[in-house]
Amino acid sequence: MNITLTTPAMLFPAISLLLLAYTNRFLTLASVIRNFDLSHQTDNAQAQIANLRSRILLIKRMQEAGAGSFFLCVLSMLAVYADYQAIGSSIFAFSLVLLLYSLWLSVREIRISVEALDMHLSYLNIPIGKKSK
Repeated sequence: MNITLTTPAMLFPAISLLLLAYTNRFLTLASVIRNFDLSHQTDNAQAQIANLRSRILLIKRMQEAGAGSFFLCVLSMLAVYADYQAIGSSIFAFSLVLLLYSLWLSVREIRISVEALDMHLSYLNIPIGKKSK
């Protein structure tokens, strides 16, 4: 498959916005961790800490995979520019694989985040699925 310089360049805005979203998630989670109240040592607090640790690890991996995808995108553009079409296409394919991995990690982190909210609601003894009148 032959690609042009514009093919990998089309991913630049998408990857940049994705990395910005990941950074915002990281900053929000960092704020939650910094404001975490350890005065109530309960099973819920330990479960929340474990949840926060796993989310931080996932966000770190998401950012690494996203940055790796961006790096490979630029590298593929350099290869195409230097008239190494086959190498450029292969590098671009690896870039897409890293982008898919990053998105998959993002979905996992979202699911863990929802579990954390459910855990918090159960700690507050708010029944799930009940509508207030």
